[in-house]
Amino acid sequence: MEENAQAAAAGEAGTRVRREVVVRKLQKDDIFNSLVAGWDDLKAAPKYGLTVGLLHTLCGWIAIFFAKLSGLNYFTYPFLTGIALVVPFSAAVLYEVSRRLEVGEPLSWGAVLRSVKTSGGRDLGWMCLISLFSFILWIDYSFFLYLMFYGAHMPDPAQFVQEALSTPKGLVFILVGNVIGGGIAFVVFSISVVSCPLLLDRDVDFVTAMIASVKSVLLNPWPLLAWALLIALFLAFGLLSGLLGLTLVLPLLGHASWHVYRKLIEP
Repeated sequence: MEENAQAAAAGEAGTRVRREVVVRKLQKDDIFNSLVAGWDDLKAAPKYGLTVGLLHTLCGWIAIFFAKLSGLNYFTYPFLTGIALVVPFSAAVLYEVSRRLEVGEPLSWGAVLRSVKTSGGRDLGWMCLISLFSFILWIDYSFFLYLMFYGAHMPDPAQFVQEALSTPKGLVFILVGNVIGGGIAFVVFSISVVSCPLLLDRDVDFVTAMIASVKSVLLNPWPLLAWALLIALFLAFGLLSGLLGLTLVLPLLGHASWHVYRKLIEP
């Protein structure tokens, strides 16, 4: 019995060591190098990234169609910009592809999806719920802000854009909306920049993963702020290109995020 107790204690100690998450300081070129490595991964296995990007593009087009059909044109912008809140979770497939390329494991849709399901498991599902909650919060906030400035009146898209860009009230509306929206997005970024790839890579719970993510931001505030701004710029390009750019931008960011994670967390 004593031997069994010692073995159990050793097992628990081994589990604690395995689950320990050590955050590192980023070097000045790490973000750029991660983008380069992400591009290399996309070129090495393009069908996975382009499929994920195309699915997001199609979802965006469907959102625009239904917004126009229902007359709720204003919801198009918050819905499309809300993509940034759910991308960390939806990029799980891309993290797994990058991981397999890194260690030389075979690639197939079946292997990638099974690995995402078994590695992330229920904890990755919790991250999905957090992402969806953040997205719903963003949509609710956008609707409330619109009612504050414009009431129940819903102008046509051209009239709304013209008014928003040419009147003091419209400019304040855009400023307040994007500043507070950016704050919400950065909070989501802070709890997900490391957590989603970490859940796929190691046997940790989602709370530990989120704590490690926040620690990463606190230890590397300026590099990760720059990374968040780069993500916003890439996504803005994707939106301004009629969403076509998202097909390429999203997989690039997903693969690059895996390499940012690798540089942030001690192996």
